[in-house]
Amino acid sequence: MTDSAGTPPEPEDPAGTEQPPPATGTTNSSKNPKNAKNSKSPKSPKSAKNTAAAEDAGAAAGGTASDTGPAPETGESAGPAPETEADTASASDPGPAEDTGPVEDPERSEDTAPGPEPATDNGTAADDTASVVEDAKGRRHWLRWTALGVSVVVLAAAGTGWWFYRKLDGNIQTDTTAAHELDKYEHDRPAAVVHDAQNLLLIGSDSRAGNNSAYGRDDGGSQRSDTTILLHLAADRRSATAVSLPRDLMADIPACGRPDGSSTKAQFAQFNSAFEIGGAACTIRTVEKMTGVRIDHHVVVDFSGFKDMVDAVDGVEVCLKEPVDDRQAHLKLPAGRQTLRGEQALGFVRSRHGFGDGSDTQRMDRQQQFLGSLMKKVQSNGVLLNPARLYPVLDAATKSLTTDPGLNTLGDLYDLVRSMRDIPTENIHFLTVPRQPYVYDGNRDELVQPDADRLFKQVRDDQPIKVAAAADVEKAKEGTKKGDGQDDKPDDPDPSSSPSAPPVYSGTDAASGMCG
Repeated sequence: MTDSAGTPPEPEDPAGTEQPPPATGTTNSSKNPKNAKNSKSPKSPKSAKNTAAAEDAGAAAGGTASDTGPAPETGESAGPAPETEADTASASDPGPAEDTGPVEDPERSEDTAPGPEPATDNGTAADDTASVVEDAKGRRHWLRWTALGVSVVVLAAAGTGWWFYRKLDGNIQTDTTAAHELDKYEHDRPAAVVHDAQNLLLIGSDSRAGNNSAYGRDDGGSQRSDTTILLHLAADRRSATAVSLPRDLMADIPACGRPDGSSTKAQFAQFNSAFEIGGAACTIRTVEKMTGVRIDHHVVVDFSGFKDMVDAVDGVEVCLKEPVDDRQAHLKLPAGRQTLRGEQALGFVRSRHGFGDGSDTQRMDRQQQFLGSLMKKVQSNGVLLNPARLYPVLDAATKSLTTDPGLNTLGDLYDLVRSMRDIPTENIHFLTVPRQPYVYDGNRDELVQPDADRLFKQVRDDQPIKVAAAADVEKAKEGTKKGDGQDDKPDDPDPSSSPSAPPVYSGTDAASGMCG
């Protein structure tokens, strides 16, 4: 410092000029936390400047500031500490104003401590903010285009789905005549016994009108039920039973209304003539009178639709023990395992003269096996869960269906199919109602009692039904008869022979198919 070289210390003020207070043993930093913080910071240029000024002032006064050493950096001490000469010198003679600089308020030393260059900080923050803004704009731009693309795809899919739905829904024909006719005889119809169980009557029409003219002569639009199946769906949808009713079965047909408004008299006649007399309504009333089972819905399927459904699943596999040649059914097949499509499949289920003794009984057994194989194919190939494969099946099916008003929409049919989707194939049973040749005409059938009535009661009450191969059922019957003798005891008694055990009927299930 320029003044410290020869300027003597000024004498004490005799008039009692105010002097700094004496040291109390606690530094200023202990009283003021901010001062303590400033005293600890080795980077503060202002603290260094003030220390240098105090050393210069002490040197000018002839003190020994250099001998005392630097002031302690901590603001606390074990006991009272005497003031250093530098502090005394600084307090008594801080030196010229130009050397010591402006006196800083110790309370503001922390706020005024220099930090990073303001220009540099502001520039970095601005760059970061601009980057964040640009990223946000980019994300919003990407989200808008993504949302637009998704919306277009969803709208296109919805439009396509709606078009497919309307097309399939429009394929279905509604039989309002049958519904009106059944309403007239509601008081004669049986009541439903088990809630949620469903009973459907599936009618295969042998009409030769329209697309079916290739399969025979159209005699004025008349039709008969070529195949009739009572399909029972259990209330828990864990099993299904399809009971075939022979078309040659002799049955009590009630008085039915004709399409021209006239009525017929009640008669005992061949079962399939009911469809010819009064259509689906007359067939339904005949089945209800025979079985006591309330029919909830009915479906009429024609020939061409059946062919298309088989083609939609890429054919159905069958196994033949012998070759088949039936000109009337347009069917010629070799023996062995093979896949049938279209015309061959239709001829296979309709043929009578190309198999065995040509009886309707054998034809129904063959139909049941084929339907079992068809259902197995549909479930095993995942058709019901694959929209691309399901659509052709639905298109073929809906084109061939005529239903009652309660089952005449695609939504109704979908709910029905979905309820059957999880039924195990081994629990889908096919059988023919117990029957035997009619006593007065061997070309006709009659029910075997009390077996038939017992089966119908099981259906009404939603009880489980067991089926087995015909050979196994016959073997069980022979064993039961043998056990009736006093001296004969069956080696392997059939459990079904017990009065409490449910009967076993001749039939098959969808898991077996035609080839096992």
